Amino acid sequence: MPEIRAFLAIDLDEDLKPKINKIIKSFKEIDANIKYVDLANLHFTLKFFGDIDVEGIDLLSQKISNVVSEFEPFNIKIKGCGAFPNNNHIKVIWVGLEGDEILKSLHDKLDVEFKKLGFEADKKFSSHLTIGRMKSAKNKNKVKSQIESFSEVEIGEMSVDKIVLKKSTLKPSGPIYEDINIFEL
Repeated sequence: MPEIRAFLAIDLDEDLKPKINKIIKSFKEIDANIKYVDLANLHFTLKFFGDIDVEGIDLLSQKISNVVSEFEPFNIKIKGCGAFPNNNHIKVIWVGLEGDEILKSLHDKLDVEFKKLGFEADKKFSSHLTIGRMKSAKNKNKVKSQIESFSEVEIGEMSVDKIVLKKSTLKPSGPIYEDINIFEL
């Protein structure tokens, strides 16, 4: 049975990308081994499914539609910068959200439905926008200082009025994302 690599996401508003790009450019000034996310691919992940059977997409989409129907469009405030797992051991550099209770509620309700389909529940959900992945400890202290300097940075607000089921095709140049289904709130 054919499989695709899939995830559920909220795309970043186009008008906020220049502000995120300024942050990325400031990290690029540091001579560090960081692989940056292409601006076109910036998103907030609600659920990473991994490889799924193509035949299961309709059932998965139905579950998503049912949950999404309970939600109205809402705003999120994009603010702050940090690292996973933490600022002393940097693997992922992210931009965060402030006051994301509605988004967490949406995630939690979706996760309950996904568990019914056999997907593992997320142990810990943290709404964030990955901007880069640190590939080595080269100039880690400079990167850490830059993250800390952006810890309270205000990017702006955006309206969440849809979520998107996406296909991810891994390429040496980076992932290619394609929309499979769009779910309007």
